[in-house]
Order: sequence, then C-alpha cells, then structure tokens
Amino acid sequence: MDKFLDTLYNWVCTANSYAADYILVILLVGTGVFFTFKTKFVQIRCFGEGMKRVFGNLSLKGGKQHGGLSSFQALATAIAAQVGTGNIVGACGAILVGGPGAIFWMWVIAFFGMATIYAEAVLAQKTRQVDENGNVAGGPVYYIRKAFKGGFGKFLAGFFAVAIVLALGFMGTMVQSNSIGESVNTATGIAPWIIGIVIVVVAGAIFLGGVNRIASVTEKLVPIMAVIYLLGGLIIIGVRIKYIPETIGMIFKYAFNPAAIIGGGIGAALKSAISQGAKRGLFSNEAGMGSTPHAHALAKVDKPHDQGVVAMAGVFIDTFVVLTMTALIVISCLYAGNGPLSSVDGTAAAVAGGLGKTNMVQSAVEIAFTNLMGAGIAAKVGAIFVAVCLFFFAFSTILGWNLFGKINFEYLFGKKAVVVYSVLALVFIFLGSCLKNDLVWELTDFFNYLMVIPNVIALFALNKLVRDESKEAAALKKAAKANK
Repeated sequence: MDKFLDTLYNWVCTANSYAADYILVILLVGTGVFFTFKTKFVQIRCFGEGMKRVFGNLSLKGGKQHGGLSSFQALATAIAAQVGTGNIVGACGAILVGGPGAIFWMWVIAFFGMATIYAEAVLAQKTRQVDENGNVAGGPVYYIRKAFKGGFGKFLAGFFAVAIVLALGFMGTMVQSNSIGESVNTATGIAPWIIGIVIVVVAGAIFLGGVNRIASVTEKLVPIMAVIYLLGGLIIIGVRIKYIPETIGMIFKYAFNPAAIIGGGIGAALKSAISQGAKRGLFSNEAGMGSTPHAHALAKVDKPHDQGVVAMAGVFIDTFVVLTMTALIVISCLYAGNGPLSSVDGTAAAVAGGLGKTNMVQSAVEIAFTNLMGAGIAAKVGAIFVAVCLFFFAFSTILGWNLFGKINFEYLFGKKAVVVYSVLALVFIFLGSCLKNDLVWELTDFFNYLMVIPNVIALFALNKLVRDESKEAAALKKAAKANK
C-alpha cells in the first residue's frame, strides 16, 4: 500500500508541477487581466463600494432567508471557503518553496483575481435558477450551460461538477481535517483519529440543517475567526516590529531575485516563486476556480453588480489581509534579522531544521516569544495559537466546500442523492484527519486545476454579459451623482 501511495504521490506531483508552472499561471493571470480591462479596472473603481456594502450592512444575525441568503451571509459563506488552511499552511508552503517573493505573486494573482471573481459572481447571479418552492440554485454549471448549448455545454458542466465534488466536497475537506488533526495533535497530544470523529459529529449536525444553517454558522464564525487571527498576528508583529521594514523589502526583492534566498539558477527560482504564488494563491482566494460563485448566486441583491463588488471584497480580505498577516509573521521571524532561513537555499535549511509548511507559523511564534517567556512556554503558545486558528479556518472551509460540492452532486444525481453525498463527505473528512498530509494536498491541487478549465472557458464566452453589467452599474452611479 505504501508503495502505491508513493507512486501515486510522485505521479500527481509531476502533473501538478506542469499545471502550476504553465497552464495555471496563464489561465489565472490571463483571465484576471482580461476582465480587469473589460470592466475598466472594476477592482479599483468599485473597491470602496464593495467594502461599504460589506461593512455598511454588517450583521451577525441575518436570520433564515426564504429562497436564498442575505448578501453578507453569501459573502461569509464564500469567505468561509476562501479563508482556510491555504492562508496558513498554503502560504507557508509557498514561502518555503518559492521564497518570500512568492507572496508578491500571490498579491498579483489576487489583484487580478478580484476582477475574475466579480465576473463569476455577476454570472452566477444572472444565470441562477429558482424552483417553484422559491429555492435558489446557481453556480458555474448554470453559466456554463448558458455559454454553450447542446452536448458540449452539458459535457463541460458535468466535467466541472465532477471535478468540484472531488476537489472540494471530498479531497478538499480532507486537507482541512488533516490540518486540524495535525495542529491539535501537536498542541494537545490527542490522536488525530479522535479529532476526526469530533469534526465529523459537529460538521454532520450542521450539514443536516442545510444551506440556512451553514449560512447562520458562517456569518458568526467568519468575523470571530478573523478577529482572533488578526489580533494574535498583530501581537506577534508588535514583538518583531523592528524587522517589518526588512520583511516587506524581502517580499519585493525576492519576487524578482528569488535565487538569492532559495538557491538554484535565476530562471528556475523565478519560475518557482511565480508558480508557487499562482498555485497557493488559487487555493487561498479561489478566484477563477468556480467555487465561491455558488454562494454568491444565493444572495438576495437588487442587481448582479451588487454581489459582484461584494465578492471582490472577499478576495481582498482573504489575501491582502489574512494571508498577508501569515506572511508577515513567518518572514519577520524566520527570514528577517538573520533568522534561521535567511541564508541562501532556505528550503534546505528548513528541511535540515525540521521545518515544514505545517509548523512554520508555530516556529515563528516560538522565535518571537522565546526571549519573553522562555523556549518551552513559547513553543506551547505557538502550538496552541496555530491549533486554534487552523481549527476555525479549516472548519469554516469544510462547511463552505461541503455546500459547494452538494450543489453540484445534486446537479449530477438529483435531490435524492444528497444523503449519499453527505455520508461520503463525512467519511472523507474522517479519513483526511488520519492520512499523509502531502498526498492529500497534491490530490486537492490536481482536482482544483481541473475545475479551473471549464470555468474559465465559460467566463470568456460570457464576457459581454459581465462587461454590460459593469457598464450599466457605472452609468447608474453616474446618473445618481448628477441628480444630487
């Protein structure tokens, strides 16, 4: 069995390396740039509008909506899916392999991704379907079918639905439960399989309540988990404040000269930094992947543009706030100020020192607080901090991804099959808490990449709808100003 898993791991790694280094970069950046110009930089023009719609009507008690979700509930469900292990473990993996400069490329991906996710949310709103009971369904399978009629559209929609069920509903939730199991085990010594059972029981109770219960949980969980992580991060940054200018400088410096920190030739190092930024950027903010449109399709808004700008705020919060906090913590403690990974080929130094993507934040916290409270206590504080944050992040993502997978499973097999899906999803969540971490990550990446292809094809095919929606919203805004 071990030999088979090792062979599978090597095969998936090879496939992923080609996809991340070439196909993914071209698709993600190309789509983002295309919609940035098509919408006349909607992520800049409408940034304030999006943030105002999010925080101007912020409520942790949206209540049960009849036939859909409130705009904030939809955003909270989307952010629950976006802000997961990618913001901690994924960001650390990108830094470890691609150097601190990989964060710069994550920012680039996120900036253009804001235009992409605007397009996804607009199309999800425009093509959503409402049944006779007022229940709303929407997402890429519906705008793919609109973009391509007949057999080809049916095939692409089915391909996407299968890919997302495997990527998020099954494999993706394994990544999340795996990270919870490892971090809690490190902090408390509790066996991962016990943690897996607890996750399954709690998640199962929420799944039974359907979309409204998931939305009710995420609208409360997302703000709380963000505040906990950001406050903890600010305390760590406060301790390392003198290294923050150097940290920011390293992000920009090694974005274009990563060989100076990760070793190897400049060409290979630069490719590694960019591909890691693209790969982990996708896993973090999910723009272009076709996952969060399922949540945004459910939002009750006056026009699709309204949810489009809200969706952009989700990418901003995920990458420029939460993920950047992880980067500042890790780089300021491990790379800046002659940190343990500050020398050339920091990846080799990390391996030699027992550092990996799953324990980098914990090690950073330990370094930050060792002089204040001693190495032993600092290590314990780091383990607990990471365990608490990963639990919130990963568990919220399990809720969001399960919902997205369920919507597509129902599309494929009908409502009666949802019970089968839920049982299978819970089995995968449990297995994820016990399996080898690296293989789970690589399998998730593999199916994530498959999702991108049909989603991006449909986005390009329907670009005129997105452009027209953006133009109409701009004209209405201009007219409103003129009438004041």
